[in-house]
Amino acid sequence: MKIASRLDKLRTLFSEHGIDAILISSATNRRYLSGFVGSAGYLLITENDQVLYTDFRYTEQAESQAPNFKTERISGPLAWFPEQINALGVNRVGFESNDMSVSTYSQFGRALSDYQGGTEVKLIDIGDAIDKLRAVKDEDEIALITRAVEITDQAFEEVSAIVEPGMTEEQVSWELEKSMREQGAEGLAFETIVGAGVNGALPHHLADQTVIRDGQSVVIDMGAQFDGYCADLTRTIFVGEPDKKFQQVYGIVLDAQLQAEKRVRPGMTGEDIDAISRDIISEAGFGDNFGHSLGHGVGLDVHEYPRVGPRAKEIIEDGMVFTIEPGIYLTNWGGVRIEDIVIMENGHPKVISRAPKIKVAN
Repeated sequence: MKIASRLDKLRTLFSEHGIDAILISSATNRRYLSGFVGSAGYLLITENDQVLYTDFRYTEQAESQAPNFKTERISGPLAWFPEQINALGVNRVGFESNDMSVSTYSQFGRALSDYQGGTEVKLIDIGDAIDKLRAVKDEDEIALITRAVEITDQAFEEVSAIVEPGMTEEQVSWELEKSMREQGAEGLAFETIVGAGVNGALPHHLADQTVIRDGQSVVIDMGAQFDGYCADLTRTIFVGEPDKKFQQVYGIVLDAQLQAEKRVRPGMTGEDIDAISRDIISEAGFGDNFGHSLGHGVGLDVHEYPRVGPRAKEIIEDGMVFTIEPGIYLTNWGGVRIEDIVIMENGHPKVISRAPKIKVAN
């Protein structure tokens, strides 16, 4: 991993936020900046130092996984924090307010106020600044995301071919998970969504004992996780011969997706991209039935920056990875959603999802 370049990028936040150190509490950002994947620990990064604090369970692991960092063993209360701050000679410390709970923030504050000696230390809210840094992916990250997508695509192709009347949503979900794991996925990026028939109208319906019947559509939203990085794929299939209404709705969603994938460019905002698909769906008379954002960034988290939806002001840049997933959801009928992962590369979108889609007549 390109840890040194990521730390250089992180340090550009110091002048922007008027700080001389950053405390990392987010497990995802801890992994991104250090390579350490243990479940407990903090990073403290200054202009010249980077230290990883963790307990006895993880010290050896931390030393192996995070060679760019000095590892310090900690235990018990947060008495170590003001001592380390004082030793490093910093007094304006940024923290991740979007990750740290009020309780934990209060504990850090009490540890600082109880400490005798040293200079006054202020905790400065930097919000989601580090999450936004992760939006532009390096080549190592893109390779891992691509592998996660390949695993996901293959699993979908294998399992969608055997879906038949009488299977339950849970059976389909289990077959998908087995296939992804057999291909090397370390786990699921999120719990698999399988929505048969009217359940497809629920965008986040989790697979249950609903029996799939002939003449039904089935929305499948799935993703493998590979070496920490996520995939996210949605396809809508039809069991039996698609009827005219399904073909109509599916055709609208497919056109909305393909047009967005064709027209997106660097310099557009997430709001601009969302409008491409949303306008097509609205003009077809289904605007009120597309109630979620067009997409989202994908990386170590399955939902991260950049945002791609109404009021999303982030500018899309080369190196960003995000989904394009329009949908139409009709109560008491079902739904259609189609989702690909796109990489913005050399000024153009590169669609890396390869799982087949239903072809419909224009």
